[in-house]
Amino acid sequence: QVQLVESGGGLVQPGGSLRLSCSASTNIFNIYAMGWYRQAPGEQRELVATITRTRNTNYADSVKGRFAISRDYTKNMIYLRMDSLKPEDSAVYYCSAKTDYILEYPNYWGQGTQVTVSS
Repeated sequence: QVQLVESGGGLVQPGGSLRLSCSASTNIFNIYAMGWYRQAPGEQRELVATITRTRNTNYADSVKGRFAISRDYTKNMIYLRMDSLKPEDSAVYYCSAKTDYILEYPNYWGQGTQVTVSS
């Protein structure tokens, strides 16, 4: 069982920055891939960024060049640095963990943290 707890969401103006954090209850070296997804009202949950155990990263086209995902094995945490935020980035952001590479989707999720980009 893996518990994930997000923090760092909030209200920010367009063009601003935020850093989301996700704390895992287990040694994240044992987790194949971790990532961030987001879900806006009335929309499906979508992938934002993922990072594997070997630090290979993948980003949604809409956030490439603006967001950066990172993984800290010493603290069992992952982060999402978000720059040049746009109103369309507003959503609930969820931390995820996919414990095995054979899984198609993450098998653990955090409770989510709200990000609102508005002037």
